[in-house]
Parts: sequence; C-alpha cells; structure tokens
Amino acid sequence: MAEKTKSTPLNAVFVNAFLNAIIEILETMASLTPTPGKPFIKKQDNSRGDISGIIGMAGHRLQGAFAISFQRRCIFDVVERMLGEPVTRINDDVIDCVGEITNMVSGVARANLSTQGHEYGMATPTVICSDDHTIAQATKEPVVVMPFTTPAGAFLVEVSLWRTES
Repeated sequence: MAEKTKSTPLNAVFVNAFLNAIIEILETMASLTPTPGKPFIKKQDNSRGDISGIIGMAGHRLQGAFAISFQRRCIFDVVERMLGEPVTRINDDVIDCVGEITNMVSGVARANLSTQGHEYGMATPTVICSDDHTIAQATKEPVVVMPFTTPAGAFLVEVSLWRTES
C-alpha cells in the first residue's frame, strides 16, 4: 500500500515571493507599478479575468501552481507598454506576452526562494483566453489571491504552494 502524503501550506514568505516578482516584472518590462489590494483565500474557481497565465511548480517536497488573470484593458496596456504598439484585441502578441509574464514571474520567485533553500522546477505556462473562465487548482490547500490595480484596469495573482512530506 502506498504511503499517504501529508502537506503543509507555506507561509507568507512564499506568497510574497510571487507578489514581489509581479511588481518587479511589470516595473521593469512595462514601466508600470501595480497597486496591491487586500489578499484573500480563493473560495470559487472563477478567475475574474479575460486572459490568464497558469504554471505548475514541483520539486523535492514542494509543489503548487501560480496563475495571473488580467482584465482585457489592463493586459492591452501592459502589452502596449512592452511592445510599443497599440493593442485593441486579444491576439498572438497578447497571448505570448501573458505566457512570458507568467514564466518570468515564476522564474523570479523561484530564484528568490532558492536562495532560501526552497527549490522547485516549473512547467511550461498555459494561457487561457475567454471571458469569465475558471481556474480550478487541483488542491485542497489554500489558494491565496492578491488583487492588483493599474490605471488601465485590474489583475489577480493566485498562488498555491505547499510542502509535501512522506
């Protein structure tokens, strides 16, 4: 019979690694400083965004997922700032940009956490484009959601990361 795996939710240091990473990436890549709102624990699968990037993370005794969901106006502004061209619809540039932002944020968070001895690998990001889509994270662990606002709109960051122990 297989051993049952216990899990332990990780503390604010882990969640903050992702929140600080999104601010760093948007400041650096888009000259945009988002304003964080009040974090909350996710109760429903609804993402409340028009386009989302999702990436899974797994390592020795550590696993989880990270997602970022943008309102349409917000991601158009971010992409325009990054590429220097106006954006009026979700197209390949927008999809690529959301995937790259997801990848960069997870990479920056991973680098910061590894300096503290927390190692994990990342999957390839997945991008979902659809009004009122859902992101159902396959975990019973808490999913922390941090809302952000920008002059052009809002986005949400979701982090669920936990330590597994045999």
